[in-house]
Order: sequence, then C-alpha cells, then structure tokens
Amino acid sequence: MNPNLKPPKKHLLTVLVEDYFHVGAFENLIRKQNWSNFETRYEQNTHKALDLLDRYDKKATFFVLGWIAEQSPALVREIAARGHEVASRGFYHRPITQLTDEEIREDLKRSRGCLEDAAGTQIVGYRAAEKLSFDEDERILRILTEEGYVYDASFLPNRKNPRQRRFLHQHHFDGRAIHEFPYSTRNLGFGLLPISGGNYLRQIPYTVMRNAVRDWTARYDSPFVFYLHVWELDPEQPIISAASRYNRVRHYRKLDKMEWVLKENLELYNYTSVVDYLGIEPETVVSKNIAPVKAPIAKAADTAPDELVPVTIVIPCYNEAETIGYLVNTLRSVKAKLKGKGFDAEVVFVDDCSTDNTVEKLTELFGDEKDTRILRHEANKGVAGGIMTGIKAAKTEIVCSMDCDCTYDPHGLAEMIPLLREDVDMVTASPYHAEGEVRNVPGWRLSLSKGASFLYRSVLGSPLRTFTSCFRVYRKSSVAEIEIEETGFLGVAELLGRLDVSGGRIVEFPATLEVRLFGFSKMKTVRTIGGHLKLLAKLSKERLFRKNDVIGTSLKEKKIEAGDQGAGK
Repeated sequence: MNPNLKPPKKHLLTVLVEDYFHVGAFENLIRKQNWSNFETRYEQNTHKALDLLDRYDKKATFFVLGWIAEQSPALVREIAARGHEVASRGFYHRPITQLTDEEIREDLKRSRGCLEDAAGTQIVGYRAAEKLSFDEDERILRILTEEGYVYDASFLPNRKNPRQRRFLHQHHFDGRAIHEFPYSTRNLGFGLLPISGGNYLRQIPYTVMRNAVRDWTARYDSPFVFYLHVWELDPEQPIISAASRYNRVRHYRKLDKMEWVLKENLELYNYTSVVDYLGIEPETVVSKNIAPVKAPIAKAADTAPDELVPVTIVIPCYNEAETIGYLVNTLRSVKAKLKGKGFDAEVVFVDDCSTDNTVEKLTELFGDEKDTRILRHEANKGVAGGIMTGIKAAKTEIVCSMDCDCTYDPHGLAEMIPLLREDVDMVTASPYHAEGEVRNVPGWRLSLSKGASFLYRSVLGSPLRTFTSCFRVYRKSSVAEIEIEETGFLGVAELLGRLDVSGGRIVEFPATLEVRLFGFSKMKTVRTIGGHLKLLAKLSKERLFRKNDVIGTSLKEKKIEAGDQGAGK
C-alpha cells in the first residue's frame, strides 16, 4: 500500500428500525395500545437493509425501538450477529421533549434493557424519535450522560455557532463527556439545509443532495451522517388514508427512491457504525431471554371458564383488501379476550360482492381458521344487508356486528356482550354517550351522524344518543325476522329504529369512535342524507300507528274488563 495515500474517509450510516405506523406523521391517528393490531413489516424491511449492507460489505448503526426489541428479540440478535451496532431509539416512538426528566430516565432504562437482552451487547448510543435543539434540549444530553451513554445523534444544528454544532463534538457534564453526532447540514447562507437522508433526501432533488455529500466529503474531516428508516425501503407498505394530505406526502412520496440512493452511497463512500468510528468495543451482555418473546394475548384464555358461551361476530366487507391485514392480529386478540370473559367466538365474514381482492385476502389469512366462515353475496346489498345475512347465518343466539375498518375497538365486545341480559334485545356502541369519545373523525361526517341521531331521537321519542353505529350486540331471535327496506348504511339505523318501534329494549355502551385508517368510506353523503329523511318519515308513521293500535287495544281491554265486572254484579 502506498504510504502517501490517505485511508478512505469514514462516514456514518445509521438505520432507524421502526414500522410505518410508528412514525410521528401518524401519531395523532394511531395510539400505541393499537400497535400490536397492525400487520408488521419492520422485520422484512430490516432484512432488506441487512442484505444490502452485506452486498456492499458495509457496517452501520441500527437505532432500534425498545418495543421492537421486546416483540422481536431474534431480529435484534441478528443485527448484532451480522456485525452491526445496535443502539437505542427509545422504547416508544414518542417526543422525548414532552417527558419529564424521570420519565426520560425510565424510558432509557426500559429500552436499553430490552435491547441489551436481545443483542447481547452493551448499548452506548441513542437517537431520539424527534430532532432536538441545542438551544432548548440540553437537559436531555445531561440525562444521557448521567445514564452512561457514550454518544447521541439526535440534534439538528442551527445557525448559531454553525461550525461548532454541525460537526462531531463533545459535551461535558460534571466531569463526564458525551459525543454528539448532529444531523449533517449544508449552509445556504440564510439557513442550514439538512442533507443527512430520510425525508429530506426523498423530497429534495437528488442532484442537490449528491453534490452536497460530495462537497462534504471533500471539505470536512468530520464524518457525514447518513440515515434512513427501514420503512423507506418498502414502497408497497399500506396507505394510512386518514392522514392529512401533507403527512401523506411527507411519508409516502418517493419511497421508491431510497433503495437506489442507498446503493449509490454504499458504492461511493466508506460507511461504518458509530462505535467503529469512535474505536469503541461495547461490552458483552449475557442475554436473559434466548427464545423470542411472544405476545401475551394468548394467556387470556388460560383463565377462561370450563363452559364458554358461544357468540358470533359478523363482519361485512366490501372492497376492504387494505384493511384485512389489520384484522388478523386484532381478531386474534379479541377472541382471546372474549375467552377470558367466558365467550367462545366464531367469526362470519360477509363479502358484499367486492370488486378488489378482498375475498382472496380473506381466504389467504382466515381460510384455514376453524372458527371462521366466509360468506359471499352474489349481488351488492350494502352494509346492513351484510349484517342481516350474518345474523341469519349465525348458529348462536348472541350475535355481534363490527366494521371491517375497526373504527370502534372490537375489544369492547367483552364489555358489551354481558349487557345483553334476558330483557335486552340489542346493545349498541355510542360515541355520543356522556362517557363516549370521538377521535380524529372529519367534521362533516361527525355533523351528519350527530344530526341524524338527533332526528331519530326526536322522531322515535327515544333517549338513545347514537343510531348509526354498526358496532352492536344482538339477540338473534329479536332481530333476525325484522324486514328492513334499506340494506346500505341507512339500514343500520332502520334496523335499530324498527326494533325500537316494535318495543324492543336497546342499551347503549359508551365507546370511542376513531377515524378510518385504511381505505375510504363507501357512503354517498348526499344520497345518505336524503335517505335518512325518508326513513325518518316512515318510522314516524309506524310509531304513530303503533301508538294508536296500543291505545285502541288498551281501550278494548278496559271495556271488556268493565263488561265482565258488570256481569258479575
């Protein structure tokens, strides 16, 4: 080797291991308690990243969520076994700046414990779920230092002291030091442009970014910090249609770009991990758990009574291929919870003549399930028609219905079913109940639903707050023979209305209504409004006639009673 030649400059490659539903763009739509319901894709995407690094013989630092380490420790072990550094991304993907100091310490310890247990090596690095500010978030660096972290890679430089804060440097707290690897930026004169990767790399023309990396390599001794999320290697990931247009662009635009950009960078530059750059050899940690951790939901069945009450869950489907994957884990968890409460559930899917691959997805994911049936309509009948088909096909007296898109949490069935006492014919979920809640639902839809419920309540003289929910529990013998004229969305309200007019007893259950995450609603707004008005007129007449019939019958009974009494005198 020529002694006059400098060794190739080392840059840093950082890979963020998280799934598409973890990201900040969707945090207002997706609650952490629902993460386990999603069809995860982080494993296949992480393997894709690992294989690309193997192909180009490069090493990287993988910042992994503690939640993923807890769910998939074998994946974390594989990252370490293939020669890469495992570092912490925190336990949950949440803004660390919103946490108290004690909450930050608790999160750091929990995530580090899961990661070290899975990887078998000491965790010395950290990157927050959000970009931090040197001016506002120094307390976080102090806490990281006190917790024994060697370096952090969370801070985005600003124009104040740009040279000091654009490059690798150290912070000192009470005699301890921590390295900071800020996001790489380019000074435009009027501000700093992040050029590290991620969304900036996908949204900004790559010619600009390519030149920026080339210029950095030529001008500076500090390493360029490249980063990507593993979900950015997955153009086929599900679309969260409920997200705002801005967040959909932010998350999904140019996903097909990241893979070829990564390949080009791996070919051009000498990328390595942070610990390799610092010359650190993390200590070995003895793993406590060798086998992968299983989700605890199956344990719910362990406490189930010997005799289970059979129930049926009816799920009408029309062009729901995008939502089927979310249902797999959700229904598994729901059925386990129901068993723990003493109920044995059979699921009946009713495909309403879908034109996409809904049936194929149902067959693929549920076809082998012994407690699942898939029925099909030969012609489209609408959501209420699907519910009625499922009710009539049910082999049980207790029948539940739920939306395919899980806008109501189906775990609530465990509390709703016991409310179906002998004198109750239907239990319906109600977000407008005093203890109910609505989250992220578009204002127009909320206004339509609340307005319809107000009119039904006024016409029927009923105290119910919600009339349009599909999330219900029925007594089959009370509703199976009800003839509804409307089989679409209107039929949902009609079924409840006719049961109410006929004297059936209906109980409300306070529930949370959330926005639909996948796909789009099939409801036609203008047509639905007109339909509700016509249906209200019909139900009003029926209620009036029934009232007159009841009054007439009561008068006849009184006359007969009076006649009997007279004859006896």
